Amino acid sequence: MDIPKGEELRIVITGRSGQIKAQAAGTDRVTLVYDAPYEEGDVICMTGGPGYVVALLEDSMAETFGYLSGEFRLVVPFGEKRVSYSPRSFTGDRHLLWVRRAEEEEIAARRNLARNVLDSHDNEGLFPHASANVETRGESVFAARNAIDGCYANDCHGAWPYQSWGINRDPGAALRLDFGRPVRLDRLVFTLRADFPHDSWWNRCTVRFSDGSRLEPAFVKTGERQIVDFPSRAVDWLVVEKLIKDPDDPSPFPALTQLEAWGTEAL
Repeated sequence: MDIPKGEELRIVITGRSGQIKAQAAGTDRVTLVYDAPYEEGDVICMTGGPGYVVALLEDSMAETFGYLSGEFRLVVPFGEKRVSYSPRSFTGDRHLLWVRRAEEEEIAARRNLARNVLDSHDNEGLFPHASANVETRGESVFAARNAIDGCYANDCHGAWPYQSWGINRDPGAALRLDFGRPVRLDRLVFTLRADFPHDSWWNRCTVRFSDGSRLEPAFVKTGERQIVDFPSRAVDWLVVEKLIKDPDDPSPFPALTQLEAWGTEAL
């Protein structure tokens, strides 16, 4: 397997004015212990691509397998931006951060290629990355990143662990999932938010792939995972759009808790 490996791995924490507060570097693995509270304006940076990495940049969150294409920047969330994370996240005065090169067996394995707990609006370097043309009132608890963060609590809505992608009642809402490189998919899994009767639900949607193909999954009213299998296809991105709300449900609030995209690397 020809696996790309980029430059030296590096983790850097910078302050509001861009000053370096802490940094560490390594060839195949790097660990950084930061002994200070985060301050508003701090940014966690990771470089070392292009290549596959496993990273833990916040020790209250799960590790992420991702494709690092360039510099990844995570603005440490404060205020309203923090409520979609665990109350333990980014707090305290000692923080453990690490990143390592992924092993060949990990890269070759079939897995959920949509999951990225580190995703954010500012993410341009660590894939997958979710974005949307609509997010309810611009609130962090309804951001597109919530649909790929691996959190499945869906019997309520709002602050962590009930964050979701909310569409602000907009029938033209669409979510885009970028993989940053070719992947081969054969299954999508949708977990709709199920805070019934506050929530409504979608009967169906359209999924448009980068190869020009489309799917039209049908849904039922449930909080369980809904699996959509299809012939394998190599794609760089997909868009979930044309979300059709159930016409008989009086609630105007359908939402998506998780989107999974199962398959393998297209190496």
